[in-house]
Amino acid sequence: MAYPGGKYPAQHQDTQPGKQYLMCPLPISVDPNYKPSNKLQGKVALVTGGDSGIGRAVCYYFSLEGATVAFTYVPGQEDQDASDALALIKQAKASDASDPVAIPTDLRSESQCRQVVDQVAILFGRIDVLVNNAAVQFYTESIEDITEEQLRRTFETNIFSYIFMARESLKYMKEGSAIINTTSVVAYTGNADILDYSCTKGAIVTFTRSLALQLIKRGIRVNGVAPGGVWTPLQVVSWPAEMVTHLGFQEPIGRIAEPFEMAPSYVFLANNECSSFMTGQVLHPNGGIIVNT
Repeated sequence: MAYPGGKYPAQHQDTQPGKQYLMCPLPISVDPNYKPSNKLQGKVALVTGGDSGIGRAVCYYFSLEGATVAFTYVPGQEDQDASDALALIKQAKASDASDPVAIPTDLRSESQCRQVVDQVAILFGRIDVLVNNAAVQFYTESIEDITEEQLRRTFETNIFSYIFMARESLKYMKEGSAIINTTSVVAYTGNADILDYSCTKGAIVTFTRSLALQLIKRGIRVNGVAPGGVWTPLQVVSWPAEMVTHLGFQEPIGRIAEPFEMAPSYVFLANNECSSFMTGQVLHPNGGIIVNT
């Protein structure tokens, strides 16, 4: 799945967000050995940042499990990835599900988050599963290099949008619905080179735990997934080109993951039969990194 020893060719993209179609090798969204079993039949799922990386794999697996899927992407910069994702998701669509929908938007805006949620509710009548997944990440060796603009963009994308999307989606959720937030292993281990990103991922863990407690009486579960390193556009747009060649060396398993290896965790948390007694929890598909949860 990865180059020998976990090495990838040196590569870097200059503008956020990263673009999956330009990566070499391309990330793998689909495991041909996965056996779907209608775990999400009849559900409506909304995934932020679903055009590429983990988000694309989650959309595909949700569709494979019978859900109707809507996802967001950044217009202009992610048009090609969104088109590719739509084509992939359509291949997996169940006969009784509606066609997937790609929604261009900038989730840093509270009003845009509201418009996205309202659009999905108008199209499909409700939201059963919300996956907060969109993120940006910037490489900075020192806190002295973090500008106010970068800090605002990171927090507005990585945690503000999660709160806005959850708040608005609750208007269309009922008992049995689920919210899943993408955090990261760095929320637990820290990372000196992506300080502001790590801070937002820690905030997501606390947000997940706190919202879960708040929504217990409404029968809505809130959980998270904390991936380790995954071969996604976030890697090539944030790390220097020479660092990309060493991705995965720090993982005990000896490599970073492909996006499809993350998706089953989201399916598990979205399905009430699988995870009915789980709320306020975080799954850790991270290649063997031991964290204090």
